[in-house]
Amino acid sequence: MLEYRLLAALAAVIEEGSFERAAQRLYITQSAVSQRIKQLESRLGQAALLRISPPQPTAFGRQLHNHLRQVEQMEQQLGLGDPLEAVPVRLTVNADSLATWLPAALSLPEYPGVRYHLSVEDQAVGLKRMKNGEVMACLCASAEAVNGGRVEFLGLLRYRAVATPAFVARYRALPGQGHWLSRAPCLVFNQDDRLQHDYLASQGAGSPQHCHYCPSSEGFVQCVEQGIAFGLIPELQIRQQLANGALIEVLPDTPVDVPHYWHYWRAESAVLKTLRLSVREAARQVLQT
Repeated sequence: MLEYRLLAALAAVIEEGSFERAAQRLYITQSAVSQRIKQLESRLGQAALLRISPPQPTAFGRQLHNHLRQVEQMEQQLGLGDPLEAVPVRLTVNADSLATWLPAALSLPEYPGVRYHLSVEDQAVGLKRMKNGEVMACLCASAEAVNGGRVEFLGLLRYRAVATPAFVARYRALPGQGHWLSRAPCLVFNQDDRLQHDYLASQGAGSPQHCHYCPSSEGFVQCVEQGIAFGLIPELQIRQQLANGALIEVLPDTPVDVPHYWHYWRAESAVLKTLRLSVREAARQVLQT
């Protein structure tokens, strides 16, 4: 029989990344945290934690961690616990939504105890974490539901391929073969970001020859504003710059609409249902249909 007091110590170390912060979270000493994890490993006969810096779960420890989170979610579904008590809600989302419209959906006055654990992931990684039971919901561009899950279409986030007027004038004038955009430096979020590549291909411009990488939505905008590269940015983020001419479309009137879906479990707690409805309403106000 698992003792959840011991599992909570393991989870705290995994999530906080250190014994010190885990002890602060649990209001016990570091020694007590260590003893609880040793006791858990002794009872189960397997190591649950690698004592490195930062501490990392073993495969078995990850299973225990996921089990605890699933139990917590089940307790929420059953309506157990004090509504003022801290309720962990683990979500994986995309960076551009987090930088634009999603925060408006996260305020849940009915549940003041909600404590969000947000991670920014590529959709393949996000859905994998959901399959493994690590997160309770996932916001991404994939329409394919995970086993045991459901998916709801929220709308389309409109992107514009933009750069400064000086950037466009400079690279349009450069001699060379092929489309000028393929020779101009472009900005991508990370190695998994194919948005710019797909855009160029759709416009018959081939593929980008030079890429900069910037894994920050806010930094992405600033890099484009500085004339470092062109990039696809949510229209929500650059309405002012488009209006005052600080940024222009590299190819006029060629928006890219990216679908957004909310993935959630069929066995949905009241907290997560309230969150889903809030996300739906926030999306309705800003996303294309």
